Amino acid sequence: MESTWQRVESLHQWILENGDKRTDPWLLVYSPVPVVLIFLFYLGILWLGPRLMRNRDPVDLKLVLIVYNFAMVCLSVYMFHEFLMTSWLSNYSYLCQPVDYSTGPLALRMARVCWWFFFSKVIELSDTVFFILRKKNSQLTFLHVYHHGTMIFNWWAGVKFVAGGQSFFIGLLNTFVHIIMYSYYGLAAFGPHMQRYLWWKRYLTSLQLLQFVLLTTHTGYNLFTECDFPDSMNAVVFAYCISLILLFSNFYYQSYVNRKSKRS
Repeated sequence: MESTWQRVESLHQWILENGDKRTDPWLLVYSPVPVVLIFLFYLGILWLGPRLMRNRDPVDLKLVLIVYNFAMVCLSVYMFHEFLMTSWLSNYSYLCQPVDYSTGPLALRMARVCWWFFFSKVIELSDTVFFILRKKNSQLTFLHVYHHGTMIFNWWAGVKFVAGGQSFFIGLLNTFVHIIMYSYYGLAAFGPHMQRYLWWKRYLTSLQLLQFVLLTTHTGYNLFTECDFPDSMNAVVFAYCISLILLFSNFYYQSYVNRKSKRS
């Protein structure tokens, strides 16, 4: 009878042998170990960071945040363009799109932007570090940690096994939302005098919710129709989007509905 460690080793070997051979040589893709280590380091920062900052003044990160957020806007614009143009040039279907595992120019172009999308999720872990350094610990909610911590695994798996196909729809919607989201954060980083121009925050949350509803609908459709795309991936995405709908709905209610009723 196999021990737990032997089962883990067997699973790891299966992952190494069954990934997309095109993406295996790319940074952080071949093995899940680097992503697991990044996640553990992230959890370590979450535990240790607030303790180290407890008796320290918040760090002034105004310039860093302006540069970071607008750099993320630029990266999101690039990825949105690549998802949109590559899917259009490849005649992708919005209902069912298998992965093209060939080494053709468009297939590799789509795989590359999927990798950039995954890597952007690693970069976005910096959001948490900035909250800690600024002593904005109230922002370190379960929703924030859950979303940031799980996305790196979701998209590592996406690049490892399904770099393309209907995965593109997730990237297309999410990069569009992130263009708007990081624009908001970039403007907010200029200081309190920008607040009167940022009245649209609740609509940003609504847009995030709409995104998850569309992804749930899109993935749910493919779970119950014949489509040459792994059902296991569709099932994971479907369940994940449901969890985000619930969490973001609660955030919206607590931030805008419940708070408004308390003021009344």
